[in-house]
Amino acid sequence: MPIITYREAVRHALAEEIERDKNVVLMGEEVGQFNGSYKVSEGLLAKFGPDRIVDTPISEAGFIGLGIGASMLGIRPVMELMFWSFYSVAFDQILNNAANVRYMSGGLINCPIVIRGPANGGTNVGATHSHTPENVLANHPGVKVVVPATPYDAKGLLKSAIRDNDPVMFLENTLLYGERGEVPDGEYLIPLGKADVKREGTDLTIVTYGRSVLHSLKAAEILEKEHETSVEVVDLRSIRPLDIDTVLTSVAKTHRVLIVEEQKPFCSVATQVAYMIQQEAFDELDAPIKRLSTVDAPAIYSPPIEIEQLPNPERVLKAALEVLA
Repeated sequence: MPIITYREAVRHALAEEIERDKNVVLMGEEVGQFNGSYKVSEGLLAKFGPDRIVDTPISEAGFIGLGIGASMLGIRPVMELMFWSFYSVAFDQILNNAANVRYMSGGLINCPIVIRGPANGGTNVGATHSHTPENVLANHPGVKVVVPATPYDAKGLLKSAIRDNDPVMFLENTLLYGERGEVPDGEYLIPLGKADVKREGTDLTIVTYGRSVLHSLKAAEILEKEHETSVEVVDLRSIRPLDIDTVLTSVAKTHRVLIVEEQKPFCSVATQVAYMIQQEAFDELDAPIKRLSTVDAPAIYSPPIEIEQLPNPERVLKAALEVLA
């Protein structure tokens, strides 16, 4: 299979869906003439024209509201946020209106909108540009939340998200855009709400998603090489809907669990996953569930300190050894 970057995989998904369906449009800040803030949409304006690739003002509440209204009338807009941190100024549009319109219309009105862009720390852009809001988004029934870790998953999940009739929040990571991986040519879809076992193991389950998948895989390699420990890495991929069955199957095999996330620990995704594991598989556990999250403070601007604030292979390794002990 061809090896391409995460950035290219997202671009390919966008191009294929815009070409496939005349109702799909890409809208957002600098997606057109500037070729995207992160060059994800590079070349799309020249290929599809300004009716399909639409530059918007720097007003998230305005253009997200426009996209939601258009989606209710049959358009399938893909809205790019320069940073997911800016979703907060469109909170009412996304989580009060888009999330509830199908329910409040008795199923008569769909809202097939995708809102995508980077949601991560680690780029030294400060506390107001480094949020990971997947837990806040997932707290609202009516929206779906997807956090892909690999180029393969990014393409397949984005294509499924664009075809979905519900609003899908698609959280990427600036530091993943340059990561390379195998992505097949041609059409393929990955269903929303299906986790993926990225590495088979028997001694410990690491449940994770997003860029933390890469850190967990690296730590798993070290554990196997230096500690003769077999680690299974389960990539959630979707936060809502959540594939708890794949997680529970892994727990029943390994009997020990570490949950790794780039989230603040209080009221995080890991909190919910840990609760669901102990509720459904308490008797399978040979040790308490452990969580490894971002250190509970606003995103630290200092580059060397921010590295230590976020999950990294060394922190994952230390936490895994504590569970195994």
